[in-house]
Amino acid sequence: MVQVIKKYYYLILGAAAGVLNGLFGSGGGVAVVPMLEKADIKPQKAHATSIAIILPLSIVSVAFYLWKQNFDLMKALVYIPGGLLGAVVGSLLLKKIPNDLLRRIFGVLIILSSARILLFK
Repeated sequence: MVQVIKKYYYLILGAAAGVLNGLFGSGGGVAVVPMLEKADIKPQKAHATSIAIILPLSIVSVAFYLWKQNFDLMKALVYIPGGLLGAVVGSLLLKKIPNDLLRRIFGVLIILSSARILLFK
């Protein structure tokens, strides 16, 4: 069984990322980053690779939501300029943050996000 999982590890990783992205909107990074790190990819590269994986998944998710009419494109457009600016700043900072600090920041954000989801409406 372990051999099968190991053989299909990246397929399983991609499927998990796709399901999480479809359910939570780019939430696949929560699963992808730790799984990439487990595959011996350094944290900085795991975060960058996760972004590269999530982009096409997000495009497919948006297309599906638009097709099903579960999405308001006009409301989303106001967030895009800030999101693009944040993406540029984040990618520049990623190169400067030590791996251990990056791992801790990511962990704290996951804990805070989890607490917010569990405790607040």
